Amino acid sequence: MGNEANCVVTFGKQKARGKALLESSELIFRSEDGAMRLKFSFAGIKSATAADGQLRLEAPEGTAVFELGANAAKWCDKILHPKTRIDKLGIKPNATVSLIGNFDADFLAELHSVTKNVSNGKTAADTEWIFFAADSSKDSSQISKFAKALKGAAALWIVYPKGQKQITENDVIAAGRKSGLKDVKVAGFSPTHTGLKFVIPIENR
Repeated sequence: MGNEANCVVTFGKQKARGKALLESSELIFRSEDGAMRLKFSFAGIKSATAADGQLRLEAPEGTAVFELGANAAKWCDKILHPKTRIDKLGIKPNATVSLIGNFDADFLAELHSVTKNVSNGKTAADTEWIFFAADSSKDSSQISKFAKALKGAAALWIVYPKGQKQITENDVIAAGRKSGLKDVKVAGFSPTHTGLKFVIPIENR
């Protein structure tokens, strides 16, 4: 989930009131009347500054000024220092991680940059994180097995493809809850996959 704010935006000669949405890698704005729609990728922004409650972005599309008040400095910092995927997933240095299924090479490289305690194809006895790549609703039948491997505050991330009929968010949530787990967070894992985080309910730890 990103951050939302109702604000006034000046873009070139245009000025409009609407809703701004700060996502993990882009800033989106839609005016109330629908006439102005802006999308700025963090990677494409040339500069971002905040002063007097205004966030000023210099981008290839032009200059945009967002009147955000107290949020201006916070949003500017997030644009200049975006969280990595590992940050969003909550993995700390040297954490014990278990991987079940196939994960892209980029994620494996990111993971190994923060911890060497990675188990592939099986759950480590003292695992703090289990990542399970589920490609279809049939795969969700394995979730109960991983739920039993969790201890204390350890967590299970179920990673599944976006917009596919063979497995949906409802399938994943239902399987996790059936296994006695609680879904606590959703994250964009990649352009093609979503991650849902499950934990043991506090009262059952």
